[in-house]
Amino acid sequence: MKPLVTIIALSYNHAPFLRAALDSILAQDYPSLEVWLVDDASQDGSPQILREYAAAHPTWHLLLLPENVGNCRAFNLAFFQSKGEFVVDFATDDELLPQRLSQQVALFQQLPASYGVVYSNCALLSEQGQFVRLHQQADPARPGRLRPRPASGWVFAEVLSRYFISAPTVLVRRATLLALGGYDEALSYEDFDFWVRASRDWQFYYQDAVTTRKRLHPKCKSAQVTYGHDPYLDSTISICHKALALCRDEPEREALRVRLRYELRNALARRHLAGAGKLAALLASTTPPRLADRLLGLLRWLLPQPRT
Repeated sequence: MKPLVTIIALSYNHAPFLRAALDSILAQDYPSLEVWLVDDASQDGSPQILREYAAAHPTWHLLLLPENVGNCRAFNLAFFQSKGEFVVDFATDDELLPQRLSQQVALFQQLPASYGVVYSNCALLSEQGQFVRLHQQADPARPGRLRPRPASGWVFAEVLSRYFISAPTVLVRRATLLALGGYDEALSYEDFDFWVRASRDWQFYYQDAVTTRKRLHPKCKSAQVTYGHDPYLDSTISICHKALALCRDEPEREALRVRLRYELRNALARRHLAGAGKLAALLASTTPPRLADRLLGLLRWLLPQPRT
């Protein structure tokens, strides 16, 4: 018997994309599925579409939340009621390709039990559904390599130092999520925190295939970060504090410093000066800071304050 896979389909104002997303679940060639439809108090008609699909597919579970609780808690509410050996956190503005789950489950079955995550390449689409580019693309400077460069195995330091995982492509072993207690509901987003905590004790595997379509549109997470406004920065800082506590040696701490410098430069560029101060303080706490780190931290005092 094939292992049960839980798909937790999370919707928040995804009505224009919802039918395509749910149809992509129906198109899976993997037969052993448990589907949870979760709506985080959408205001755009998404609940009506979810009711329609739940009525047409009585084995699917429907969870319509009366108030917005955020992605992390909405996911946990379904996850802790689910039963699948493997779990997909599926945002319903994306689409699964038909062989996604059959391929990834087959990979898990070939890997040692120390592997907690399989992830892959991803096609990025415009809001209208037109192909834009791949997440991992051929690196023109290094023939035969991809950019961003994927990593497999023990990837904790890689996860700290750079972004390379396409979150919508991830399939997770249930035991991994249970060991972590699910998502941290104090955070405003989940993926970086999950990667950090999971990669400490579990191996990751990169599948060199396109398994998912991710839609880029004004309401997606990346589009919410603007000049003077970043609803996720405090969570990123909290995750970096967790990461420092998890570091075991100097190379891992240096990988975290690479991340902190990256986040600090971004915060300064967007005039998120309070967050920049917190990042500079955390960077300084990891080691006696280099002159370049001191100057980077001082920049926040030289920049004009954002208007309120």
